[in-house]
Amino acid sequence: MTDSADSPSFRLAYVPGVTPAKWARIWAERLPDTPLVLLQTSPAEADALLRGGGADAAFVRLPVDREVFSAIPLYTETTVVVVPRDHVITAAEEITVDDLADEVVLHPLDDVVGWERPPGEAAFERPATTEDAIELVAANIGVLVVPQSLARLHHRRDLTYRTLVDAPQSEVALSWPEDATSDLVEDFIGIVRGRTVNSTRGRAQQAPAADQKKDERRKPQPGGAPRRGAAGGTRGRTAGAKSAGGAKGGGAKSGGAKGGGSRRGAGGGKPRRRS
Repeated sequence: MTDSADSPSFRLAYVPGVTPAKWARIWAERLPDTPLVLLQTSPAEADALLRGGGADAAFVRLPVDREVFSAIPLYTETTVVVVPRDHVITAAEEITVDDLADEVVLHPLDDVVGWERPPGEAAFERPATTEDAIELVAANIGVLVVPQSLARLHHRRDLTYRTLVDAPQSEVALSWPEDATSDLVEDFIGIVRGRTVNSTRGRAQQAPAADQKKDERRKPQPGGAPRRGAAGGTRGRTAGAKSAGGAKGGGAKSGGAKGGGSRRGAGGGKPRRRS
């Protein structure tokens, strides 16, 4: 593991549709002396960027090469179909794949939904990018199936979208090269996982010192009151009280009837009559 001091900044890549603003804000609050550099990349280029050391970590869409990269799945996106606002599909809030049987479904080369062949009719050619496919939807050439975040990213006033309930879904994850798990990567993992400041990996190293202080507070102070159960403490006093005048002590039996004394009075005289 490399030391965090070796890196003057932390380079975080992210694919379209992912918004790293929340995590970037927390990073700036916790590590103000270490700049966070954000790098937007395409899904196809994210793999090479991490392999070549161009980024320390990246928000990507699964799957990734698990023999090279570590990955923490974060969330699964809703899949939607983008259509013109006056399209018949807009009559329903949710649709199924079967509802696309008669539609031309565009399949861009940077598709992230993950199916080999979309439902419906295939377009004459595949658009190069999702952005190009959006333009074709606006021109009434076909419809487009994407994760909801991409539909929002490429929002247009003349387009809308509906949830596709039975389509494959895209899963977003934090990924980094397994052999390059630096201290800064560990710090960012803690932020993504929602750890507090006191539970970060660096703070955890201070725990033994805190535990030592707690142990010192538990130790009895010189001249202080004895603890319960200690020699000569509460149990010792209780035993002494019983032996001095308790029912099981020697006082009652030794001075009882067998010892010649009277149990009716203190002076051994006759009992008084009731008048």
